[in-house]
Amino acid sequence: MHAADLFEQGVIPAEIARRVGVSHQIVSDWRAAWRRVGRDGLRAAGRAGRLPKLSPAQLEQVEHALAEGAAANGYLTDLWTLPRVAEVIARLTGVRYHPGHVWHLLREQLGWSWQRPARRAVERNDAGVEQWVKQRWPQLKKGRGARTH
Repeated sequence: MHAADLFEQGVIPAEIARRVGVSHQIVSDWRAAWRRVGRDGLRAAGRAGRLPKLSPAQLEQVEHALAEGAAANGYLTDLWTLPRVAEVIARLTGVRYHPGHVWHLLREQLGWSWQRPARRAVERNDAGVEQWVKQRWPQLKKGRGARTH
């Protein structure tokens, strides 16, 4: 409706596209509909694109399951992968997604981001590493190195 107000004010389509945040082609389509049937023609457009497969309630159910962690959902490690998330979605909702599309759901609809797991051995001894860096490394560093002739 903001675009219709701008059409009535005589603002050029390129400026309308910039102000509303859409492409020039969309503004041209809106303008043609506005000229044919007026403001009501713009109101009747409805939702563009395919309807989502998951309802908001199903999406919330999936997010809750994912927040519990992969181990709580029956996986041996607590690492989420796209195929694992796709399996959880299918198990909970009956809706099957390609793993590549699962990333779109996580990022766009749930606001999740990609995280790289820390590459550390489970057996790592942080206290031992710290002690080595503070005590043993300075001793090694002070030692005589190989001579060059």
